Parts: sequence; structure tokens; C-alpha cells
Amino acid sequence: MTTPDPQSASDESRASGDSADGRAAPSSGCPAHPDAVPMFGTRFISEDRGKLYREMREQHGPIAPVTLVGDVPAWLVLGYRELHQITGNPGLFTRDSSVWNMWDQIPPDWPLMPMVGRQPSILYEVGDRHERRSTLVSDALRDVDPFELRTHSEQHADELIDAFCGSARADLVDEYAMQLPALVLARIFGFTGEDGAALVPSINAVVDGSDGAIEGRQYLQRAMGTLLRSRAIAPAGDVATRMQTHPNSGEFSSEEILEDMMVDLIAGHQPTADWISNSLRLMLTDDRFAASLGGGRASVGEAMNEVLWEETPTQNIAGRWTTRDTQLGGRRIQGGDLLVLSFAAANADPHIRPDQHSFTGGNSAFFSFGHGSHRCPYPAQEIAEGIARTGIEVLLDRLPDVDLAVDEEELAWRPSPFLRGLESLPVTFTPTSAVGGR
Repeated sequence: MTTPDPQSASDESRASGDSADGRAAPSSGCPAHPDAVPMFGTRFISEDRGKLYREMREQHGPIAPVTLVGDVPAWLVLGYRELHQITGNPGLFTRDSSVWNMWDQIPPDWPLMPMVGRQPSILYEVGDRHERRSTLVSDALRDVDPFELRTHSEQHADELIDAFCGSARADLVDEYAMQLPALVLARIFGFTGEDGAALVPSINAVVDGSDGAIEGRQYLQRAMGTLLRSRAIAPAGDVATRMQTHPNSGEFSSEEILEDMMVDLIAGHQPTADWISNSLRLMLTDDRFAASLGGGRASVGEAMNEVLWEETPTQNIAGRWTTRDTQLGGRRIQGGDLLVLSFAAANADPHIRPDQHSFTGGNSAFFSFGHGSHRCPYPAQEIAEGIARTGIEVLLDRLPDVDLAVDEEELAWRPSPFLRGLESLPVTFTPTSAVGGR
């Protein structure tokens, strides 16, 4: 991709070389910044990432310099108000990465290219076309029957639990959380139960970025293409049909609709899987939610909400690009700079949550689903919550004495700066009989 012509400097950027609170404002990106934190370094992927966010905020304020793979410079947005400002102003902070001022230094095989390189999906659309495309996706998801969603979620949850309930031990990440969302999403999209099960390994390979990621994506593309073609001939009451029969569908190519289905499936699966396992971890380690493990369901929703504040599955997103020079959080940001949005750091911003240990009490003002025109569609959020809550409730119904099989300190997070999920969640329980589905 060619490097775009630089934008002219704004009056704001000429005004001062210092930040509002007296900190010197380094130049754009600042690869040589002595305090830039490598997002793929050991400190950033450490267990206590919250501590690192606090240290970065104390040293740099709400906008901190970081480096990505290959010492590529970027800004990490830590402040709640700054994140709100960015996501609410797509004209100044665009999702279109073609304006990035670093393209002439980025090799074609850069590992993060799939994350920032423009793709034919809704994630990289801007302007009026994005609004129409977003309406198509939201409407297709909004018409998912909540009772059908609950039925599929219970059925697949029972099937997964049946596979390990007699053994007295299980890994609730590998054997449960990383399976359930993909199975349910595949069903509501239009796949049969058998075809949906065949997709799960490919979905997880793409999410993990493992050696089979490319082959996994190719398999998903073929399967999704087959489903869409079959629904074009024989429509049904599923997402695949509604994506192709929506009034806006004629504006978009079959490739674009397929890509949006892929985004919905993959981006819907992984955060929901982590939401399940992170919530179960909290309920197994925090006395505030012990009642749920005793057979009650009242605090399941509270635990799920608390996780979205404390250990949100989607931690950091790359990102937004400035369309012109500007000031943000006391920093001079040059046109074309990359901003990585830290949902996790914003959720812990002391300006909006001064007591980090207080119970949020159902407050849902978190950034876990984003904000603005590119936020996670509300129907997708409701679907994710329905799958996660049903999965947790069925598990606690079936295995009421479930308990950690290791000390809490032994639980490890996956080494990703962008997502927050456990490597494993080993548990023990009293063996029970399979129910064979509900």
C-alpha cells in the first residue's frame, strides 16, 4: 500500500510543544521515546496488566507512547474521556488505515497486517457506506429469536457437559468456553449442528493465530460461501438468509457479505468464550459471587458485568488513525498517527472509577463493546450475553459443586496484548450422569 500524502499541520499542533500539564510532548509516534512500552513485551503481557496501565497513566497521562511488533510506534489511549472523544468523532479519528503515516516502513509480511491492513469487511468501512452496511448487519442479528437462541445455547451446553461430567475433572476453557459460542453462532447463522461442530477447530485456529490459521480461515470461507449460496436458492429463517435479503444487501458484493458473516462469527465467538471463562474464574475465586455456586442464579449477571469492568475480554483495539494534526489528552498527535484504543485501561480510569475495588453494582458504562459508529452492534451484544449467561447457568445447574483444581495464582492468561482470556480453567466436581440434551 502506498503512503498517503501528508496532511497540512493544524493551528492546534503549532500552538505549543508542551502538554497541558507540563509534560514535554514527543514527536509523532516517537520510536526512540525512552519510555515507550512494547505491547508485545514481557511487561505488557504480564499477569498484572492493570498495574502497568496505572504506571503508564501516572507517567504519561491519558495518552501513552507504545511500540508494536518491529518497533512500530503508536499511541495507547488510556483515558475514558479521551476514548469517548475518539470514538465519537470519526471524521478526525478514522477507521480507514490508508491514512497511516507509517506505511512506507511496514513490510508486506508484518504480523499485524491482518489487524490494520484494509480488508473487505465492515470493520474497515467508513462514512455513509459504513452506516448502511452496519444497518444490514444489525438488522440481520436483531431478528434472532431469543427463545431459539436460549434453546440452542442450552442444547449445546448440555452436550459439551455430557462429554466430561462423569470424569470429575475438566478444563472449562478448552472443553467448554472455547466451544459453546461457536456452536451456537453457527446454528443461528444457518449451519446444521454437525456442520457447526466442524467449524469450531477452524474458528479457534484463526483466533489463536496458530499454524493452522490460514487453512482455518480458508475452510471458514468455503463453508460460509456454501451456506450463503444455498440460502440464496432456499431461504430460511436464519442470519445467512437475512443478510442476503435485506433492503441494503444490493449495495454490497457477495464477497463483502461473506466477510461480514466471517467477522460476526469470529469476533462473536472469542470475546464470548473469554466472557464465559473470565466470569467463571471470578465466581470461583471471589467471595462476592459464592451464592451462585450454591445453586442460585442471582449473581451470575453481576459477575458477568463485573468482568466487563475488571477483565474485559477485548482489552485493546488497533485502532483509529488521525486525519489531521490535533491535540488529545495533552499530546500533539500528528495526522496519520495510529491510536490503539485501550478499553481495559479506560474502564479503570480513576476519573470515572476512583475506587478500583468497589463493586460496580450493575453499572454498564464500560467500554467493553466500544462506542460510536464502530461499536459492537447492540443485537450482537445481546446475543453474546445470552450465550454466555446461559452457558454459565447450565454449567452451575449441572455441576453445583464445581471448584478450582489449582490455586488461583496458577491460572495463566493467554499472552495477547489485545484479548484477555485464560489459558485454561481446570476444575473438579462430583461426577454426574449425562442428560442427553434437554
